[in-house]
Parts: sequence; structure tokens; C-alpha cells
Amino acid sequence: MTVRAVTPADADDVLRLLRGFATSRSPEPGRFTTVDFPAVLAAAAAGRAEFLAAEEGGRVIGYAYAARVPTLFARGTVLELLELTVGTALRGRGVGSGLVRAVLEAAGRAGDVEVCVPTRRAADFYRRLGFTETAAYLKWTPGG
Repeated sequence: MTVRAVTPADADDVLRLLRGFATSRSPEPGRFTTVDFPAVLAAAAAGRAEFLAAEEGGRVIGYAYAARVPTLFARGTVLELLELTVGTALRGRGVGSGLVRAVLEAAGRAGDVEVCVPTRRAADFYRRLGFTETAAYLKWTPGG
């Protein structure tokens, strides 16, 4: 397995993985292709995010997306790991851990002061990787 930056050619694989990851909203293929995926690629290209793919045998088997946010409280940028997913059949083989380690290395190179993960479902996974719980994550949805 290798970890590398996601490229435009990875769109179909990322969409396939996203369909298995998203629980609150289903991705819309047209919007994904024309709006969401290009916006995430652009954020990564501008250094405002990390968008990494785990690849094996020429196919993307997992990805991580983390957004970089300037903060006042932390006195620097915080990298928020928003999406991490691995194909169902490949879970438990270290792919997700490898992606998280690559995100942490990218945060170190960029000088981010911390990496945080808003999750409840995967808290034990992140604890095994050295993350500690510091806050509750609350969400508001317009019109919801």
C-alpha cells in the first residue's frame, strides 16, 4: 500500500468509498463531480487541506480528508480530520492507520499545532493511535 495525494483521476474511487462512509447524507454524483470533489482538490492544492489516498494495485482503497483551519485559541493552524474511510473488505489491515499517520506527518510538515477528529463512532480507533478526547462535537443543520 502507498499513500499519496488524491488526483482528479481518483474521482470514481473516492465516490465509491464515500458512498460507504457517508451516514447522514448520500453523495449526489453530479454535484460530487462538478462541485464537491473539485473544491476539495483545490483546497488541498492551496495548502488549506490534506486529501490523501491509500492505493494498492493501482486502485484507491481508502482516503483521508482533513481541513486546515487558522485559529486564535491554539495560536496556529489546526488540522481537522473530517473524513477517513477504507473499503469494507480491507478494514482491519492497517490502511486507516496508515492514512492517519500520513495526515499526522503532513500536519508536522505544515506546522499545524494540533490535529483533531470529530467522531463518536471511531473514537476507540483514534485512541489507539494516540488521540485523546477533549470536547464534544455538536452540529447544527440549516432547516433541520
